[in-house]
This record gives sequence, structure tokens and C-alpha cells, in this order.
Amino acid sequence: MSGEPVAHVKRNTDDSWAEPQSLDDHLRGVARLAERFASVFSSGEWGLAGGIGHDCGKGREEWQRYLKAKSGYDEEAALETKKGKVDHSTPSAKISEEVLGKGIGRILAYCIAGHHAGLPDWTGSQSSLSYRLAHATTDGIPIKYREFLSSNKPISPPWKFDSKSLDMSLWIRMLFSCLVDADFLDTEAYMEERKTQLRNHYLSIPELLERFDTHMRRMTKAVLDGLPSVVMRARQTVLADCRRAATLCPGFFSLTVPTGGGKTLSSMAFALEHAARYNKDRIIYVIPYTSIIEQNANVFRKVFGDPQVVEHHSNLDDNDSTPMARLAAENWDAPLIVTTSVQFFESLFAAKTSRCRKLHNIANSVVVLDEAQLLPTEFLEPIMSAMKLLADHYKTSFVICTATQPLLEKQEGFCSISLSRFETRGGSPS
Repeated sequence: MSGEPVAHVKRNTDDSWAEPQSLDDHLRGVARLAERFASVFSSGEWGLAGGIGHDCGKGREEWQRYLKAKSGYDEEAALETKKGKVDHSTPSAKISEEVLGKGIGRILAYCIAGHHAGLPDWTGSQSSLSYRLAHATTDGIPIKYREFLSSNKPISPPWKFDSKSLDMSLWIRMLFSCLVDADFLDTEAYMEERKTQLRNHYLSIPELLERFDTHMRRMTKAVLDGLPSVVMRARQTVLADCRRAATLCPGFFSLTVPTGGGKTLSSMAFALEHAARYNKDRIIYVIPYTSIIEQNANVFRKVFGDPQVVEHHSNLDDNDSTPMARLAAENWDAPLIVTTSVQFFESLFAAKTSRCRKLHNIANSVVVLDEAQLLPTEFLEPIMSAMKLLADHYKTSFVICTATQPLLEKQEGFCSISLSRFETRGGSPS
């Protein structure tokens, strides 16, 4: 392992050593992915810089010796080298601030310092960012990484942040999500290539819409003789109203459908039509309780086929999902996600890498909030503030879907939102 710094090593199936992944290749690979992810919310240059800087600390000879000894790659490495860990993320964060300045560099330093252990606080303990930066050294990091960072310095944030702290903190968390996911994916592509090959074998949004339309035509024909005509007419009106409303500009939508009016499939019709029209990447169907989520997920499986529905909630047994779906649940990189309110909203405020990894894939999505009246009132203000930011800056459309609408517009932090209502003309089907 002489010469160029190395990021990762692995053994082949015959126990021989594979060609190491060079640090240069890893930094470039993560930078390209993070740039692509962050470009969805006009922050590609920030994703690029974060990817370039995130593992610069691995270029130090101390860390290279540690990797050789810990992995067993170098059998002659001193045994004492194997004890403990050698921090690479803090030197990487510090060099970002040194090269890019405290304004730009510190924003990226939060993401870089936390890309393994989670986003740090600024002060308060020895794990805080301020303490870590003060006690870290960048000595020994090859000069080429400083030059690479310097030549890819972001110019400015993509918009002027609101005076309230949530705007900037959500943006940093989004950048963090891009970096974490990019790092996981690039590392996986080297370490576990078979996993990478299982990803991204899903139908596109237009293909899902085509499959949905086919199902609805068949279902309509099959139930014509089984339902009272008044019920059938009501459901058809609800469906038609949802399809019509899907042409409206992205933003917030309020869908009120009486019980029995076909809310589940009609809201999906809106989401698919809206996503197809405005080039959204995915539909995230958010449901408050696992008992309801399993019921709705089964409905969607009948429409789209089992492999196309990615469920993500605490009650899901790994044996009940495919390997492809389990991988997609890690970062929500699939066109149709069915999840719980807890999973969705915790991602917006989390610091852990596992919870934040999927956050960037909420951008440019259509989010259906089913049974929205069950949103916890004590958390409604921060939830609504985050949703407004997602709609304003991250190209996310929301459908607030229920049989009885809560008075969301009157909540502080939500009253400024322009809510497009499309209560249907179907009336009560009872």
C-alpha cells in the first residue's frame, strides 16, 4: 500500500487482497454523488466541496498506518498501532475551515465532522465541533487535497436564509444527508458490489402511472355490478377531481374525502399525475399508524406489484421485504415509499447518520400526509415550519389528506402558506 493514500481495502472471495480503493477515487466518487444529490436544491457546489473534503484526513500517514494494521493488510504493522481509533473526520473538517474560511468552511465542517457519528453541536462537550476543531491538527494532509478544495470553493448559499434558525439548519442537514448517502454508496460500490447491483431496479413514475391507470380500468369494470351506483359515482368523481387538481402548480394541497370515498387510491392518482407532470422523483405516502400503513401498502401492492412498494416502519419484518426494498429503505431511493409519520418527521430534525441519510430524497417529491388530523398538536408548529421550507426551497409538494381537515392554516408558522383545497364534489358515498 505504498504510494497514493488509500481509502478502503477488502479481501476477495478467495481471501486474497483486492486492489485498494484509492483516496483520490473515493473523494471524487463521493463528490460527484453529493453534487448530484444537492443540485436538486440548487446546492450542487456545496455537495461537491463536502465530498472532496470529507475524508482528507485519511491522507495523513498516521491514518494510513492505522488502516494497514487494523485491516491486517500489512502483516508487519506494529501491534500497538491496532489499539484504539485514529480520527480522520475532525482533521477533514478542520482543513475545510482552514482552506474555505470560517463562513463557508464551517458549514461544511459540521457535515464532514459528523459524517460517521452524526451532526455535532457547536459547544457543550468534547464531542462538540468547537472542541474538536480546537484540538485537531491538519499536519500531514497532502497539499493536493488543500488545492483540490480551494479550486472547488462554493460561492454562496443558494438563497437568503430566514432570520429563524430552522431555515439554515435544515439546509445544513440536507447537505449532511447528501454527503452521508454519497459516502455510503461509494463505499458500498467498492466494498459490497453485489449490494450496489440490487439498487435502482424500480419502475419510473410514468411507468407507475401507467400501471395505476391499467389497474383502475380493470377495477372499475369489476366493481360496477358490485357497488350501489351512488357509491360508484361518488368514487369516480373523487378520482376525477384528484386527477384534475394534479395539474395545479406544486405546493400545498388539501384533500378532503368522506370515509368510503376511495381516498387512498384517489390521493395516489393525484400524487402520480402531479409527479409525472412536474418531474418529481418519488412519492412518499406518510401514515400515522403501522396498522394503517400495512393496510395501505397492501392496496398499493395490488396496484403496482410487490417489488415496487418500499415500506419503512418499525414493525416491518425483514423477511417480509425483498433485499432490494431493504436497501431502498436505507435512503428512500425508490419512486414509491410508504412510511410512518415518525420516520418522516424525525428525519427533518435528526442528527444521526442513519436517520438523516434519506432526508435529501424528500426533496423534489410528492408527500401525501394521510390522516393529517392525527399530527401531534404539540409539535405542529415546527412540523409546519419544516414543511413550508421543503415546499419553498426543496421542490416538495404536500397533500394534506383526511376525512376531516384540521385547521392548519390557523397554526403559527403555517398561516402564510397558500393551501390549494380540492374537496371533491363526490359527496358522501354512504
